Amino acid sequence: MTDYERTTSRETRTLDRNIDPNGAPAPAATSVRTTESAYVAAGPGGATVAARVVTFAFGILQALLIVRIILLLLIANPGNDIVSFVFNITQPFVEPFAGMFSLDRVKADQGSVLDIAAIVALVGWTLVEALILAALRIFSRRPAEAI
Repeated sequence: MTDYERTTSRETRTLDRNIDPNGAPAPAATSVRTTESAYVAAGPGGATVAARVVTFAFGILQALLIVRIILLLLIANPGNDIVSFVFNITQPFVEPFAGMFSLDRVKADQGSVLDIAAIVALVGWTLVEALILAALRIFSRRPAEAI
């Protein structure tokens, strides 16, 4: 996209009722033309770019947390490189929420695990994302234009 300049022209007409020397009113029309120019930069502003980066980063984190929950439910092999990668990456984000409740994991007879701490972490980090995006929206307000 390219930058552009927006120009607004307004014309105002007024009628003056002056009295001529003979005593008869003579209408006179006056015209005023006003031109306003405004420079409009192309592309998103800084707050919009920051909001997109935050959304992208938290989206990756949320996806990894969901994959972690699914892998534990399906009894994934922790010796696998991909499974190990997901567990290692998400552990620092789950750790602050571990121990929040007396029940962190629910284990089934076959070894399937429902990681309650990871579910709480998913909700918690989503709320943190919402707070950051709300704070960024404060700074992305556009100024009101004159009518």
